[in-house]
Amino acid sequence: MNVDLFDFALPPERIALRPARPRDAARMLVVEPGGKLSDRHVRDLPGQLRAGDVLVVNDTRVIPAQLEGRRGEARIGTTLHKRAGLRSWDAFVRNAKRLKEGDVVDFAAGVTAIAEKRHADRSWRLRFEGDDPVEVLLERAGRMPLPPYIAGKRATDEADKADYQTMFARKEGAVAAPTAALHFTPELTQALDGAGIGRETLTLHVGAGTFLPVKVDDTAHHAMHAEWGCIDTATALRLNSARAAGGRLIAVGTTSLRLLESAADDDGTIHAFEGDTSIFITPGYRFRAVDGLMTNFHLPRSTLFMLVSALMGLENMHQAYRHAIKEGYRFYSYGDSSLLLPKG
Repeated sequence: MNVDLFDFALPPERIALRPARPRDAARMLVVEPGGKLSDRHVRDLPGQLRAGDVLVVNDTRVIPAQLEGRRGEARIGTTLHKRAGLRSWDAFVRNAKRLKEGDVVDFAAGVTAIAEKRHADRSWRLRFEGDDPVEVLLERAGRMPLPPYIAGKRATDEADKADYQTMFARKEGAVAAPTAALHFTPELTQALDGAGIGRETLTLHVGAGTFLPVKVDDTAHHAMHAEWGCIDTATALRLNSARAAGGRLIAVGTTSLRLLESAADDDGTIHAFEGDTSIFITPGYRFRAVDGLMTNFHLPRSTLFMLVSALMGLENMHQAYRHAIKEGYRFYSYGDSSLLLPKG
């Protein structure tokens, strides 16, 4: 499909630079078949779902994956995006032309890494030196990797350390937050429990590739980035049982949706999964594992806007986004939410 089909005009002032407080006070646009739209708030979520439905959340935890260092006199900026080994990470590198294989980058605070290998996409494999776990080194020298559309407008600060983690964050490895779940609070989860709405977790370590622009004219030529995910056997069995009993599986975020669809076979049965997924969902895709999606508002021409258009229909999503822009919804990672229910 032509990538231009997924373009739309977004006023810069619609980009949220801070989250709503409290988190569940964010607005939520409910999109149903036929283009039906309802303006709600995230705290209204229990009333928009049914007893027996199951929300599927991602328990990945964001690491401080951005580092500033030097190779000699050259400044080297890095954003880690995918773990490649116990001490090795693949990274996007700023000023990469100043690096060659074998160079040592000093990130200060006693943190150094060797530039092991340059990849075809111009990213680098970095191997961190020393005996301390890499997570400890990153806490010492790294900072939270805010998306470029926020970081370009303000500096990262102490508030982001909490704001850019979900309440479900447990397993370290993401370099971007699964932002749909940023809206959840203990009060909201208590209300969901009281309404008989289930909750299951999976893990998908979100990579910085999620922010990469689509640079081709046709979606058929886009190479999707890979991310590591895991669904254990017990969770897969519970998800299948809930669906067999008539409950709907509602993915909280495109990360959860992509992993569920990667783990499902043609009849919709979800299996245990562990490994990389590079699934790329565009209109025409037949969804197998999910019955709905809670997600934030996405960038024009992005793979994520393509995904929601596949779920709800391209024209329906353009209509929904026009409504959201007109009504002042806040966009992107710290922005408002939408609940997409393709079957009502």
